[in-house]
Amino acid sequence: MSGAVLGSMLLSSTDPERLGAWYASVLSPVDDARVENYRILRFGEFYLMIDTRDDIGATNPEPGRLILNFDVADARAVAGRLDELGVTWVAPLEDRDGSLFATAEDPDGNYVQIIQISPEHQAQMAATSERS
Repeated sequence: MSGAVLGSMLLSSTDPERLGAWYASVLSPVDDARVENYRILRFGEFYLMIDTRDDIGATNPEPGRLILNFDVADARAVAGRLDELGVTWVAPLEDRDGSLFATAEDPDGNYVQIIQISPEHQAQMAATSERS
């Protein structure tokens, strides 16, 4: 039997339309669909499903508990779009030995990290993976 594969995440909001529009405008999903009450955004092979629930508040009281990491091709461009939206930065864009990282809050206060891994770091990770 093969191991489990994480394929999706359910992100609930008191304003799912606003939240879904934010993710779609900032991160350009491969697909953006609506199925019943869900907005389903596909990023690579991962699905971010957005809906509403009665048992949540308007903002996340513990946003560091779960951070959504998005690998992006151009972190500076994504950070620029976030700046245009007036995002609150938890950690502004920084260069970590050639790789770029930044953490922002989405409209519900969830932490969203954008990551652009340098070709050198990608090669190191691939080499480590091959040895495992």
